[in-house]
Amino acid sequence: MAPRYRERDTVIAFNGKWISWAHTVVAYSAFLGALAVGIALHYHKIVQNEHYGYPQEWFPSVSSTIGDRYPERSVFQLFIAITSGPRFALVFLWYVLTARPNSSLPKFVAYTGIFRTITCGGWTYVTSTDDHNWHDIFMISYLVATLPWTLGCLALSPKNPTAIRYRKIFAGLFFSTLVPLIYFFIQHKVHKVAGAYTIYAFFEWALVLFDVSFDAVTALDFANFELVVRDVTGASQGGSKLLSDEFGEMEKDKPIGSALSTPVSWNGILDALAETYNGFVFWSMLTSLGLVVWYFPLWHMGISGFEAFVMSTISPYLLGIGPCRSLVVRNIRSIHLLSIIGLLSYLIKRPDLRLCAVGFGVAMSCLGWSATWFAERGSPGRLENRAIAWAAGLILSSVAKFAFQTNNPIWPIMHAPNGGWNKLGIALAFVAMLRSTRRKDSNEGGFDTPSKSSGPAFLASFGLAGLFYGLHSFLSDSSTMILWVWEGFPVRGPIAVHGVLTIFAMVAGLCSSFYYRDTITPRIRFLIAAIGAFLVTATNHWTGFLGALGVAFGFTSLAVPLVVSAARHNPGVTFGTGFLLYNFMVLAHVWVVAYAFVPGGPLMREHTDWVVTMTIVLLGLGVLNLPGNATKGRWKQHNYGRMKSPYYVYILAAIQLLAVSIAYLRFPTNDYKPYHKEDKVITAGIWTIHFSLDNDMWSSEYRMRDVLKELELDVVGLLETDNQRIIMGNRDQTQFLAEELSMYVDYGPGPDKHTWGSALLSKFPIVNSTHHLLPSPVGELAPAIHATIEAYGTFVDIFVFHSGQEEDPEDRRLQSEYLAKLMRETPRPAILLSYLVIKPGEGNYNTYVGEKSGMRDIDPSDWDRWCEYILYKGLKRSGYARVSRSTITDTEIQVGKFIVGEPEGTDERITESQVVEGQRFPTLFRGEGVRGHRYHVFDEPRYFAGAEYEYELQE
Repeated sequence: MAPRYRERDTVIAFNGKWISWAHTVVAYSAFLGALAVGIALHYHKIVQNEHYGYPQEWFPSVSSTIGDRYPERSVFQLFIAITSGPRFALVFLWYVLTARPNSSLPKFVAYTGIFRTITCGGWTYVTSTDDHNWHDIFMISYLVATLPWTLGCLALSPKNPTAIRYRKIFAGLFFSTLVPLIYFFIQHKVHKVAGAYTIYAFFEWALVLFDVSFDAVTALDFANFELVVRDVTGASQGGSKLLSDEFGEMEKDKPIGSALSTPVSWNGILDALAETYNGFVFWSMLTSLGLVVWYFPLWHMGISGFEAFVMSTISPYLLGIGPCRSLVVRNIRSIHLLSIIGLLSYLIKRPDLRLCAVGFGVAMSCLGWSATWFAERGSPGRLENRAIAWAAGLILSSVAKFAFQTNNPIWPIMHAPNGGWNKLGIALAFVAMLRSTRRKDSNEGGFDTPSKSSGPAFLASFGLAGLFYGLHSFLSDSSTMILWVWEGFPVRGPIAVHGVLTIFAMVAGLCSSFYYRDTITPRIRFLIAAIGAFLVTATNHWTGFLGALGVAFGFTSLAVPLVVSAARHNPGVTFGTGFLLYNFMVLAHVWVVAYAFVPGGPLMREHTDWVVTMTIVLLGLGVLNLPGNATKGRWKQHNYGRMKSPYYVYILAAIQLLAVSIAYLRFPTNDYKPYHKEDKVITAGIWTIHFSLDNDMWSSEYRMRDVLKELELDVVGLLETDNQRIIMGNRDQTQFLAEELSMYVDYGPGPDKHTWGSALLSKFPIVNSTHHLLPSPVGELAPAIHATIEAYGTFVDIFVFHSGQEEDPEDRRLQSEYLAKLMRETPRPAILLSYLVIKPGEGNYNTYVGEKSGMRDIDPSDWDRWCEYILYKGLKRSGYARVSRSTITDTEIQVGKFIVGEPEGTDERITESQVVEGQRFPTLFRGEGVRGHRYHVFDEPRYFAGAEYEYELQE
């Protein structure tokens, strides 16, 4: 067809499809050219990985091909630079083709395309050797942006059946390839399967091919363009409908159609963001309350009186008083702003005053949110949006903890020295509260308001109690239920990074509560939650985690209807009583493990099953009380266009993508190395870390990391580690320590095992581990880990053990016999890292040490011990040191050095000058030491002679 413009106006003209072809050819040349050069010049090097080389691995991955070797890297970078021109032109032409008046999606897709192009340049020209963190940031950003780019291009596709078909094919191939890609990566990285990386490499190359092929399909659409640049067919003038336009018209009376057809409003997006962050602040403060309360009974070793602050949450009872209710509702903004005092509490140094500030902040937050829901009861659309934002805030809080290895960066136990982001969090909270509490217009759509409430208010409060407790206990941290189903090595279930799946289930559950309420009724949601709770309580490994996903989906999907239903009653009765019953549930779930220290404790001993059952019963009563329209989910169709629910979908999608990126960054490398490999040294330590709260109520993970690294510990047993309860913040400090110190980790018996926790960190691979609950007929349960590590080609058994209390001598006697039997029966060299509560040479000491166990004391002459002990057999004990705790905990660090492959040796002490450099303790801790840590008791390490020393004496 002849062009409809004057030829003299044309400088150059060519068909738009050549932009696509140029992009495709040059992009493929970059990857395939590097592959050809790499195979020709460095084949054996680029197929080598950290576990295997040729012939087990025989095909290189993309990353190894385009990495740091010359000239492969140069070939790749040269062609990628050439690709950038056609790439920017392709993104521009796609925008020109799809742009429509009053449509924001084409602009969003264009911006995404530009962002992908820039981040591609980032990971191309900043290699992992140049800067590992920035390389990963660019790479993850590129991969995350691929999802909206792909889906956006599909939604904006012109009515070209051939192009649409090919786009669907390549998009489907791209995303389906991710599943086997991740599977074989785990097989290689975690299970170290020979040949798995080669299979992974094929899927990685397939991703590249499919990614470029998806964009190559634009050649079919750009054939309608002739570049000068002018549109010769009118395709960019709105002459043809987009796929999203037709779908939006067909589904306009349904939620998903509304999401596509609703014009994007920046005010609406900012409102939704502000309300979600306000929900994040609520959950951040609520989850911190139990944590700061816990500090006091922890250091008092019993009930302190400060536990009364858990009742801060019952402030909504004030809404049951008419004048108070009117005053609060008229001043909701002030109530929300007052709650920021809880965040500001980190500025207070005294723990008791900090607790008072947190308690006040929580009281204001609970009061403010309850009043907000009640005040919106006449505007069903806004009420629902508030409930969605509150639940989305929980998910955002869980993602924040996922990013910060189970600490929330705005908690009052955080500050700048230990990774806190308090100042930024407070500034955002202030802005979000001002935005989210400004006056709004009338009803924005949602549920039809019933003529009267359904069911009694007390049943609504029961439902809230079950909901509050379930969300807080199970879902405030994405790894909580993972630790419920953890049973040690080899890995047979989820690990911490699989928390991204928990977050996905939470996002799916919340979205389903306002998009699929007709299909999935509240009773079906409740059934999913109940079955999930049973599975996570009764089973382990992947089966138990499947139940955890059911819990995540079920509870979040019920959050909105239960809150909406409760808001229709007297708020003092529903929210006040709901929080009161929630508090009783919190106390009950503490009683099951703290039974030795609380009144009536034996009644609840080890009965987590009772607590879970009661949670489900309370939730079920709330579901039965839901009004008929909440079950049917009838929508006001004419109000769809004004609903903000689509904005929350966008926010939840962004939160999920953030979680995926965090999971990628946190995935364990499993290539850890001991500190002194050349000397075959195992440096092992034991430390009771007091639940990672220091003497001044600050989270102590950073300080622990520093001293453990400086001591060069290859293996460390940690005691008092189980923080996966509401009262302890649902934390797990071993995740941070393992990732920061590059160590394998066995988290030990989970929170459903009712112990105070024991954990094992190791630079050496953990081949197998078994968890034991030792006999405890009277007192608290005694946890133990029996692990086998592979150290320098030798299997070595590591025991980590915390015995019962001094007040329970029969418990401790039975435990000593149980553990002695375990240690005696192992034929391998062994190390015991323990907390025994005995005096050297007396009582149960002679069960742990000697013929009954086959174990030797690391230093029989050290008479000044009571709690911590290190025992061993089958290894040369080279050195022993005791290091002061500073203000991190109430217990010192004990450290022993052992040599693999040498006989046990003697108890004769030698000087440090007689010890080779790699077997010596760091000089950093001599004298005054560093940051309050120093060698104490003997003021220096002790070193011991080997068997050869005894032979020389005999000579």
